[in-house]
Amino acid sequence: MSVSIIKGTDRPVSTVIPSERVSEGGGFIVRRPFPTRRLMDIDPFLVLDEMGPVEYAPGKAIGAPDHPHRGFETVTYVLSGEMQHKDSRGHSGIIGPGDVQWMTAGAGVVHSEMPTPSFQSSGGRMHGFQLWVNLPARDKMIKPRYQGFEAASLPVTTSEDGLVTARVIAGEALGQDAVIETRSPMHYVDYTVKPGGRVAHALPDDYNVFAYVFQGDGRFGPAERIGHEGDLVRFGEGDVVRFDVPRDAADPLRLLLIGGRPLREPVARYGPFVMNTEAELRQAFADYQSGQMGSIEF
Repeated sequence: MSVSIIKGTDRPVSTVIPSERVSEGGGFIVRRPFPTRRLMDIDPFLVLDEMGPVEYAPGKAIGAPDHPHRGFETVTYVLSGEMQHKDSRGHSGIIGPGDVQWMTAGAGVVHSEMPTPSFQSSGGRMHGFQLWVNLPARDKMIKPRYQGFEAASLPVTTSEDGLVTARVIAGEALGQDAVIETRSPMHYVDYTVKPGGRVAHALPDDYNVFAYVFQGDGRFGPAERIGHEGDLVRFGEGDVVRFDVPRDAADPLRLLLIGGRPLREPVARYGPFVMNTEAELRQAFADYQSGQMGSIEF
């Protein structure tokens, strides 16, 4: 069966927003579709950063030194390069090509994301993504949790015609379920679509859904809106997302398709903390400054 034969109501494209380049962490440049002046968030998603791609000379790679978080989750997905995660709860791990780290900050954690010593020594290409997922009010102060998944453990599936490949990080795609547990219902899929390929991805109609294009061009929705590299394509109401690549296209399309059920709760955010009220934000800063979120000692 072709991947395009899925019945349902097609989601139209509501807007296409180019990403912006900003400096983060220790000074590395990211391409950010949100939050920006044009788009603050896509409930329940707070931030999406594309890290690189950038080629580092030996000894020149940079990352994000020790910093705190409270009230949300960070999802780090690496395409190339190698990062080392450490946090104040004693967790550590290497995030290499195709790996995913899902960190639930909850009540508060201090962590760092730095190039590994071997990558720092050799240099090379660094490319990846970090997504911030808001936690509902009931989960803001849960115990921090770390999930690390190597590339080999993440399901990858291909359409019958061989033109579409999906790496399933959360949710489901092409009949394949994810292995990662999420606090809130969501889909997160890395799609590669060759010229002539077509995708129809079913999601619940109450999800907020977007695609982020990081390679090539694609046609999205029933009106075939064009999305270019670096564009965020936001979808309207419906339960099927469709996109394709013309047969005469020069390159494949690579994108992240992300959707989740909105929390519809008040958001109070400043820097590394995301809570529901200003009072909770002030408490987060006080707890961090008093050392209650710990420190990295290894």
